Amino acid sequence: MKIVILDGHAMNPGDLSWSEMEQLGELKLYARTPKEAIIDRIGDAEIVLTNKVILTREILEKTPAVKYIGIMATGYNVVDTAAARELGIIVTNVPAYSTESVAQLVFAFILELCHHVGEHNRAVQEGAWTSSKDFTFWNYPLIELAGKTLGLIGYGVIGQAVARLAVAFGMNVKIFSRTVKKELETDKIKFVNFDELLEQSDFISLHCPLTEETKGLINKDSISKMLPGAYLINTSRGPVIVEQDLADALNSGKLAGAAVDVVSVEPILADNPLLGAKNCIITPHFGWAPFEARTRLMDVLISNIRAYMEGKPVNVVNR
Repeated sequence: MKIVILDGHAMNPGDLSWSEMEQLGELKLYARTPKEAIIDRIGDAEIVLTNKVILTREILEKTPAVKYIGIMATGYNVVDTAAARELGIIVTNVPAYSTESVAQLVFAFILELCHHVGEHNRAVQEGAWTSSKDFTFWNYPLIELAGKTLGLIGYGVIGQAVARLAVAFGMNVKIFSRTVKKELETDKIKFVNFDELLEQSDFISLHCPLTEETKGLINKDSISKMLPGAYLINTSRGPVIVEQDLADALNSGKLAGAAVDVVSVEPILADNPLLGAKNCIITPHFGWAPFEARTRLMDVLISNIRAYMEGKPVNVVNR
């Protein structure tokens, strides 16, 4: 059975082994695949693995040997799943492999916004403490999390993991989700409507999928309803935010800060309005990437292929 990996480098830059994958069939591995080479590289392979290489209806119609597409990630918007279903192609993803890693990054962002550890280290290294007249100094307001409110937009497994960390820090949690599960509420965790979350949260963290309903959800209008001086965090998908509106809110002081691991076009474009915006932290979509998370990703990816080969596919996203 022929297997093609179109963009293996992002998932495995060399610290994981493909050996178990090689045992499953005749493997062709490409670090990256440009758009114009996709069809040729797929060729007559039955199994195609992709992380961010986009597989459109046109591509799938021109690669009739493909019977299985394994997405090396949780999000599956890179594949035309409806076209795949019509063509009899099974599409699977890898759910929940990076839950703890992404939740950890959310709080790395929150703690950096509260204490500006990096900036204070820079100031010390440049001599500001050596020349200080006092035993201490701080260049930014310092924030204690206990008693603050964290608003979560979306409450899947990652949102729930973030909520657990927030409660451990003594925070109150407000949730807006299309599915309200009252049984998950506690004295610290409550479901609210969208406007209530915006109006009551000191920090807002996005954990919703990218859909037609969520695209541009955070925009000039929704930002206007947020608390003055609130903080926004995005580890979901870039297009959930209208980036110019967020940059304007940061530069005007309406929002005190933001941290994003995702942007609308990746890699980030040089003219993205968040570059250079006040108090905006940007990281290169690496929340999913700790070694432990990628090891789980590889394990599930291989299990998915084995299940397909046995005629009992799992984690199918286009039934």
